[in-house]
Amino acid sequence: MIGLILKRFLFAIPTLVAVITIIFLIIRVIPGDPAQAVLGDYATDAALTQLRDQMGLNDPLWKQYLTYMGGLVRGDLGDSLVNRQPAWDQIRYVLPYSLELTFAAVIIALAIGLPTGILTAVKRNTWVDYVGRVVSLAGLSAPAFYIGLLLMFFLSAKLGWFPAVGAKPFSDLGGNLHSLVLPAITLGLVETASVTRMTRSVMIGVLSDDYVRTARAKGLQNRVVLLRHALRPAMVPIVALIGIFTIGLIGGSVLTEEVFGRPGLGKLMIGATRQRDYNLLQAVMVIYAVIIVFVNVVIDIVYTRIDPRVRYK
Repeated sequence: MIGLILKRFLFAIPTLVAVITIIFLIIRVIPGDPAQAVLGDYATDAALTQLRDQMGLNDPLWKQYLTYMGGLVRGDLGDSLVNRQPAWDQIRYVLPYSLELTFAAVIIALAIGLPTGILTAVKRNTWVDYVGRVVSLAGLSAPAFYIGLLLMFFLSAKLGWFPAVGAKPFSDLGGNLHSLVLPAITLGLVETASVTRMTRSVMIGVLSDDYVRTARAKGLQNRVVLLRHALRPAMVPIVALIGIFTIGLIGGSVLTEEVFGRPGLGKLMIGATRQRDYNLLQAVMVIYAVIIVFVNVVIDIVYTRIDPRVRYK
């Protein structure tokens, strides 16, 4: 197992290097002048030329690339063009908030979506199935920011159970979790609908397989058949779906972060784009790339634990 993990991470390195290279090239072709963004529209040509020299923008592209990759190897993501502070310091502050929101939403989606999907598959074409399908369709149709506003109105403004905006520091664990509830439910409910529909679809197919009918013919309890014989092979596509959701939530939670006034990677990237802070934008995109590659490797490894038929040689 350790050899498999090491092999998967080694295979991921070329992919990560290729993605970082693409990010580097994209940032270089974005319209606008980083030196102009720093000094303003009224900067003199001499000042712009001097700053470009300091930033290495006048160097050949290959030299800029080697300099940047060398910095990454040393753990240097560069400095922000706006405040001249290391980009990693800003990312390090907001990254934990994005990760906790993502994982909390995934847990909520699994805790609600898996049992609901299994129940609707078992009770196929009954009123339970119809209600579950209608609710999941409604969840897919409702935008996350709209659900967030509804939760904020009822659970915060009306009932006062949870804070409406902001996020507490991690040193205040209770306050941090308290402020996490509403945004996590907002994202979790949206993903719950997809998990429910995927689980139902896969379970319907698995429950009609020969080995499930054999297990029932042996007289095993229905609970044992569902959890031990049917759910495990059905988890492979569900795990793939969760991996996609995890990647999407880390980068796509910006609307939820805006609605609830939470710090996060998405909000930081939008701010860097508005301020034309190309260095910070590039650093955030690199962190996204690292997270995406890491999540994909973890999902590949989880496959082998769920389904013994999946092997990497």
